[in-house]
Amino acid sequence: MFRIKSLAVIGALALATAACGDRPVDRALTGGAIGAGGGALIGAAAGNPWAGAAVGAVGGAAIGAATAPRQYYY
Repeated sequence: MFRIKSLAVIGALALATAACGDRPVDRALTGGAIGAGGGALIGAAAGNPWAGAAVGAVGGAAIGAATAPRQYYY
């Protein structure tokens, strides 16, 4: 029962933070949060949720910062 609640909370947080922010800093933070949640899920399946969360957070932050939309000035 605890695992189902954990998955529901992580899923809700991922949806709440998905694609938030226009600046690279905002996107890195939300990407890190989503990555940490996903990494914790994968890490829990492998036996170490903390390591999975750490790796997921770093990867999510890097991808979030790299995919910031361009600023067009007219």
